[in-house]
Order: sequence, then C-alpha cells, then structure tokens
Amino acid sequence: METQLHDIMDEADVRQLVNSFYGKVRQDELLAPIFEPVIGNNWDQHLGRMTDFWSTLLLYTRKYNDDPLTKHLPLSLTKEHFDRWLLLFHGTLDELFQGQIAENAKKRAYSIARIMKAVKQIE
Repeated sequence: METQLHDIMDEADVRQLVNSFYGKVRQDELLAPIFEPVIGNNWDQHLGRMTDFWSTLLLYTRKYNDDPLTKHLPLSLTKEHFDRWLLLFHGTLDELFQGQIAENAKKRAYSIARIMKAVKQIE
C-alpha cells in the first residue's frame, strides 16, 4: 500500500527535508568534496541555518536574515555541481512531500541556482 505524501506544513517538515537532502549531499561523490572541507564538524549548525533559510523561504518564518550568495562565492562550483544539487534537492522533495509548497521549494531552488550561476558566470 502506497503512503500518501503531504505538503510541507511546518518547521518539522522543513527540518526533515533539510536533513534528508544534506544526508545525500554528504554521501555524493561530486558535492561532498565541496561541502565537507568548508563545513567540517559544524554540520549540526549548518543544518540548523539551512532549516531557518528554507523555513523563511517556504513558511515565511523570518528566521534567516543572512546572505547565502556571499557564502557560496568562494566555492569552486561548476554547472555540474548546480545540476547535481538540484537533482538531489528535487528528488528529496519528491520522496518526502507533495503539494504547492513542495513545488514552490523546487522553483525557489531553481531560482537560487540560476542566480548563483549568473553571479559566478557559469553557463
């Protein structure tokens, strides 16, 4: 019997999304080498900040008020990194959630990747 997925409704859902997604990132052969040296042993703090970031974007909680773009500018990112990030993020959303807010999360992720690629001049 197939379980009915629900939409992202609260911060617990956002936390589940973030933790599941970054669990995949940490195991990914392309993305892990980018994130691990920068985050090091501070994954709990990073996951908390990312939960605040996504809850601000999706649930309008106003918990995140930093600039993620400047944090990512020093990283050596390629089009392949952004493509993989989106693939994992969208896949995680599809595994866990279904609905308008989940679809909005996909659109937001795509927009973030597009802006970061433009700033870093990646085609």
